[in-house]
Amino acid sequence: MQLPQSYTIMSPKEKEVTAPADICFHKLLHREDKEDMSFKLVNELPSPAEILEQFPLPEKLAVLKAERDEEIKKVITGESNKFLVIIGPCSADNEDAVCDYANRLAKVQEKTKDRLLIVPRVYTNKPRTTGEGYMGMLHQPDPEKKPDMLAGLIAIRKLQGILAIRHMHMKVFRETGMSTADEMLYPDNLQYLSDIMSYIAVGARSVENQYHRLVASGCDVPVGMKNPTSGDLSVMLNSVVAAQLPHDFIFRGDEVSCPGNPLAHTILRGAVNKHGQCIPNYHYEDLHLLFELYSKRNLKNPACIVDTNHSNSNKKYAEQVRIAKEVLHSRRHSDDIRHLVKGLMIESYIEPGNHKIGEHCYGQSITDPCLGWDESEKLLYDIAEMAD
Repeated sequence: MQLPQSYTIMSPKEKEVTAPADICFHKLLHREDKEDMSFKLVNELPSPAEILEQFPLPEKLAVLKAERDEEIKKVITGESNKFLVIIGPCSADNEDAVCDYANRLAKVQEKTKDRLLIVPRVYTNKPRTTGEGYMGMLHQPDPEKKPDMLAGLIAIRKLQGILAIRHMHMKVFRETGMSTADEMLYPDNLQYLSDIMSYIAVGARSVENQYHRLVASGCDVPVGMKNPTSGDLSVMLNSVVAAQLPHDFIFRGDEVSCPGNPLAHTILRGAVNKHGQCIPNYHYEDLHLLFELYSKRNLKNPACIVDTNHSNSNKKYAEQVRIAKEVLHSRRHSDDIRHLVKGLMIESYIEPGNHKIGEHCYGQSITDPCLGWDESEKLLYDIAEMAD
């Protein structure tokens, strides 16, 4: 995903002026700005423009990303019959293992390219229900050490290619040719990765947040809005309405104007009732209900991705195989559902299950349990066969 290179901002005389993004968004918070609140300045971070200048996306990858963006866009709009599979670890915590996994995905993508469009999950921000536990590579490039967000910003970019989060995202892209997906947990951080990602998800705990909805309206790649943990589908659809509308708001200290994102869509991830019990929403009846709700709204490009884990599987990760196949069967049974459901979101890694931080199992999740590679590879080939 790439946010616009320029923004319409309002001058003090209320005249519209256009300024480059690297000028609009270079401002850093100053120490004195925090003295009237209970904030302790730990480290002043470079702006997105500064990070991108130091660790730019190579031109060859920028061209490839534009091609990938167009492919994914055509799936969401219905111009392409390919089936979208957003797949990868619950959290991207180890660069070597994540790149190993992504390279395996790339081989499957090559063999299924006529039917599937695979987007690697490189999730470097992790929402936590209670605020406790590992919060992703952005916070902790090393899960066993204290948080270091500057190192984390560098590391994330590295996983998509070169800094911890930037380096990881860039490396995956460079080695596999597959641009990535991540969650928009902190909207202000989006531009650190916006030139690398081709898909963004807004999570169940964030989907009701006004700021997430507004920033989604300025993204030019698909943004999936998950149903909230309560399962209220109207909340999810309201977030899509908001993301598809144009907005004026404050972003990173400047007044900006965003055009609306016609590629905003829904993600069904299951729900939790008042007793703490998981309620799945991937069954035929759930998909048909969502189709009917979409039909009552004037939304562009009705589309749904089904998340096979989380509350849909009750975090029983092995059930993802069955759930994926049931969704594909529903698509075969109903043309309405086939046109609505554009893909699946699957949590998968090299080793099945999960382990605690410090136990050092290569290629196994340190957050939610995931499918192992053997099961994932077979499932991807099965999806390619069933998603006609």
